[in-house]
Amino acid sequence: MLAIARFSVPLADAAYFEAQLSTALEAFSACKGYVSGEIGQNLDELTLWSLVTHWENVGSYRRALSNNDVKMNAIPILAQAIDEPGAYEKPYSE
Repeated sequence: MLAIARFSVPLADAAYFEAQLSTALEAFSACKGYVSGEIGQNLDELTLWSLVTHWENVGSYRRALSNNDVKMNAIPILAQAIDEPGAYEKPYSE
């Protein structure tokens, strides 16, 4: 399962915002079912950022959202995300 959150951040706030994303990613990384994650800044539009996390399954991701450390360090930043669907599942293939 893949969770993608995108953000629009003024350039003046970029360094602070990147630190917040790193803290959020650290909180997620301690949760059961977390596989990997990364932060990205768009190359063409420097005000756009992303937080991408990979999970064993959707249940692991949803349980992580209830974790106290995630509630304190990731949910506030996720609340600033662009309002769009962000949960993706890899299509089944044989």
